Amino acid sequence: MSDSTRNDLCTGLPAQADGSARVLVLGSMPGALSLREARYYAHPRNRFWPLMGLLCGVDAGAPYAQRLQALRASGVALWDVIGQCRRQGSLDAAIVRGSEVPNPIAELIDRLPGLRLVACNGAAAHRAFQRFIVPTLRQPLSAPVLALPSTSPANAAASLPALHQAWQPLAEALRGPG
Repeated sequence: MSDSTRNDLCTGLPAQADGSARVLVLGSMPGALSLREARYYAHPRNRFWPLMGLLCGVDAGAPYAQRLQALRASGVALWDVIGQCRRQGSLDAAIVRGSEVPNPIAELIDRLPGLRLVACNGAAAHRAFQRFIVPTLRQPLSAPVLALPSTSPANAAASLPALHQAWQPLAEALRGPG
């Protein structure tokens, strides 16, 4: 098979969550650079970390382990809907339909008693959540599930200020006791 038609098997990253999370941010599947570096949102033009800086005080310039720790401390859990798939490159549109193996998100949700919001980072993550995760939920979610604009560089039309405005439900879910 030539490089132009090969679809590589991609295996995602582990969940970054603890039982105190009030918000669960779900991507679809990490991009190629993130998988290579084993770091969520590793692409330098992805606005996820700067956005988390604006919304919950995570220092986007801190070392990766510190960013993850700060994200968890602020009440945010992080994972992807798809745990494994075939894809060439990084685009969600390149995921081979039928190759997706979802992560056990329903099991994670069961371990998050204070969950107030499921924030899907982009429409593809939201569609994958509806397709793969909703049927596995043991009971209907009491927390809303929102499709928020993607922080990916592929969504270049969305500026950081526009993302900040659209992602305000995340900041609201983090406010208050809990």
